[in-house]
Amino acid sequence: MEFTLNDEQRQIYEYGGQLAQTYDNAYWLEHARKHEFPHDMFKQVADDGFLGIMVPEEYGGAGLGMTEMALFMEGTANHGIPLLMMVVGPTMSLAHIASHGSEFHKKELLPAACRGDIQFCFAITEPGAGSNTMKATTLAKRRGNRFSLSGEKTFITGAEVSDYCLVVARTKPHTEVSRKTDGFTLFAVDLKKKGVDKQRVKISIPLPEEQWTLFFDEVDLGPEDVVGEVDEGFSILFDSLNPERIILAALCCGIGRFALNKGVAYASERNVFGQPIGAHQGVQHPMAKAHTAVEMASLMTRRAAWEFDNKLPAGASSNMAKYAAAEAGIEAVDAALQAHGGSGFTEDTGLYEMYPLVRLLRTAPVNRELCLSFIGEKVMGLPRSY
Repeated sequence: MEFTLNDEQRQIYEYGGQLAQTYDNAYWLEHARKHEFPHDMFKQVADDGFLGIMVPEEYGGAGLGMTEMALFMEGTANHGIPLLMMVVGPTMSLAHIASHGSEFHKKELLPAACRGDIQFCFAITEPGAGSNTMKATTLAKRRGNRFSLSGEKTFITGAEVSDYCLVVARTKPHTEVSRKTDGFTLFAVDLKKKGVDKQRVKISIPLPEEQWTLFFDEVDLGPEDVVGEVDEGFSILFDSLNPERIILAALCCGIGRFALNKGVAYASERNVFGQPIGAHQGVQHPMAKAHTAVEMASLMTRRAAWEFDNKLPAGASSNMAKYAAAEAGIEAVDAALQAHGGSGFTEDTGLYEMYPLVRLLRTAPVNRELCLSFIGEKVMGLPRSY
């Protein structure tokens, strides 16, 4: 594993600073407080060619990997610009379709998505199943060579600005399969189809991307909508779920750095009792500890991305990265807030809004308990806990 970034990777990592010259944290905060999607910023990202980082060049992308996608996310978050639509669209959906989609998906949908003409979201979570995807009840019933999709998915990021959704559904109910992982199929669903409806989930966290519940009522789908093989979707699902953990770990590391940079600047300038408050170990040490945690999490995130790109088992590193980065992000934002004192909670500082986001990522999209259970069983060899 190479720790030094090559020139292209360095440019990707530093792109966040370039983007922030026009669309900075203040721009992000303005849209987050209004729950308004930042269309202009997203268009800029598209025009600069970053939506298709993980899409082959022949389909309109850059032909790069998970490492570059994580560097992009970490680099933008370093400047207080966390982009959740980059998680569900370019990382989880476009990369998956590039690997497993049909020729229609690759030649028609991917180039349009890389240009930013259309957007994708991703749907796996259900109100009744939660983290237990095996008990998913959203069902695509066979009708000849077609399917009728019915069910409900919730906490779907950015559904209102998306044209398509990569939906994880059962083509066989969990009660009718010999192995609980059998009978899953992934579909690229046009959200304008008859039978698709949505309802906003009101989240109290200030974010520009909103959450939605999607309802499917006998939505007609054909073989051209299938991504991968019918009934074999679970075997390729982790091509999306491990990247989700990696990309969100990168986001947490970036937000942690952003908060700590603010904390260091304030603690270096704020004088009380004749010296900067940053000279006091009670202020300095919590931020130094958080900085160490962020950098360690960042290393694990890059290791997970490297393993994924090299087609090595990445589950252990992805779960450890997601766990470590969420905890480090929370610790970093908390330390920066404490260093600011009361001013950390003012809108002018723009720091407190970062806390509910990193706190959310301790719980979602995979909670820390499931990460720890995976590590305990799959890595350490402890008895299965669930």
